[in-house]
Amino acid sequence: MSNSQYSQYSQYGTHEAYDPAYPPAYGAYDVHSAQTLAYGVPGTYEDTYRPAYEAAQPPEPTLPRQVGSAADEEEPEPAARTGTGRRRRAARRRRARPIELPDGSMRRLLPQALVVAFLAGGTTAFVAKDKAIELNVDGKPRTLHTFADDVTELLGQESVDVGSHDVIAPGPGTAIRSGDEIVVQYGRPVRLTIDGHRREVWTTAHTVQEALEEMGVRAQGAYLSAARSRHIGRAGLSLDVRTERSVTVMADGHARTVRTNAATVREVVEEAGISLQGEDTTSVPADSFPRDGQTVTVLRVTGTKEVREEEIPFKVKRADDPGLFKGTEVVDRVGQPGLRRITYSLRIVNGVRQKPRQTDSEVVREPQPQIVKVGTKPLPTSVRGADDLNWKGLAACESGGRPHAVDPSGTYGGLYQLESRTWQSLGGSGRPEDASPEEQTLRAKKLYVRRGASPWPHCGARLHG
Repeated sequence: MSNSQYSQYSQYGTHEAYDPAYPPAYGAYDVHSAQTLAYGVPGTYEDTYRPAYEAAQPPEPTLPRQVGSAADEEEPEPAARTGTGRRRRAARRRRARPIELPDGSMRRLLPQALVVAFLAGGTTAFVAKDKAIELNVDGKPRTLHTFADDVTELLGQESVDVGSHDVIAPGPGTAIRSGDEIVVQYGRPVRLTIDGHRREVWTTAHTVQEALEEMGVRAQGAYLSAARSRHIGRAGLSLDVRTERSVTVMADGHARTVRTNAATVREVVEEAGISLQGEDTTSVPADSFPRDGQTVTVLRVTGTKEVREEEIPFKVKRADDPGLFKGTEVVDRVGQPGLRRITYSLRIVNGVRQKPRQTDSEVVREPQPQIVKVGTKPLPTSVRGADDLNWKGLAACESGGRPHAVDPSGTYGGLYQLESRTWQSLGGSGRPEDASPEEQTLRAKKLYVRRGASPWPHCGARLHG
């Protein structure tokens, strides 16, 4: 090896000078720290390539020498010469004479050369697979080296769990190259109430201000339940937003328009400088949410109370009575109506009298039901000596054929205008006008058997006509 070759090689490592006869073990020096020289530029690069069989020669005494070479006639070097001088002279001798190798030497050296070439190619592939990536997870960037092929594989290697509301850029499955930036933004739930309307949204913003901008919420002049600079954690937060609205309040003949972000109509009325007294109220519920452009009217209310008594009607209860003929109903107990006391509110709203409104009701006396007996006894078919008479003619003359007819004095009633005492003496119950037509005719026939036509002095002649 020439002096220039040696001086170049000596820069490659920090170990002892290279001895071709005793090459160092692999890894004894850093092969990647060598200076890169320009290729093909005169004066800067000297071709030091040697065939593999020359670079891996065994020590000099074991190699066969070519007979008659000039090197055999050289005088031996003094022992005081340094090792560097011996290496230079050995290099000159190798350049000066060809080397003849035994037939098996080439076969032994060729696999070694292939192994070196494979290791060099594997190192190149290893370096090519390694990628320098910048991974930004929720605003925290870091640079790392990875052999992952795509975004999904990289996130799995780094144990970055993502959900359906998280944002990944570029998207999952995208191939990555060295120098790429992967950004992961976690989603955060926000329970948002805007002007009384509640909903839950997801955002990747880190602060309240960023979330409002992301959702397009007009927050200028609005009330916020949390500071704009408040940090939104992974667990999210509840946020109440009341935007600024224009509301008109009508009271006492005057209109007042206010800009407000109040939560209730009552607060808007107070902000307008109007007070509610006594039974005063508003045209919309005072606890309702005021809307933009809404008009609220204050109602001035005055009034009194009024108590009225109302009758409660009684019920009628019917009971079967086998002692009465069928079709006969007799009132056994007269019903009594009850009494209810009702309180009404009489209001005057803004000078206009309103319809009375019931506010209270109290039962003073319970009603008593009316008891009516209903006959179930079968009627007799006939009365001997009176069946063949003209009873229809008599009834038409006495009552006009009306079973419930009563004379103006209230003494006589029914088809045949019988007195109550006479009716009861014939076995009837109650008054004759309350009995069925069949029973009235039966009792009249019995009366005829007893007294003839005398009970009907004016119409009795009809019985035979």
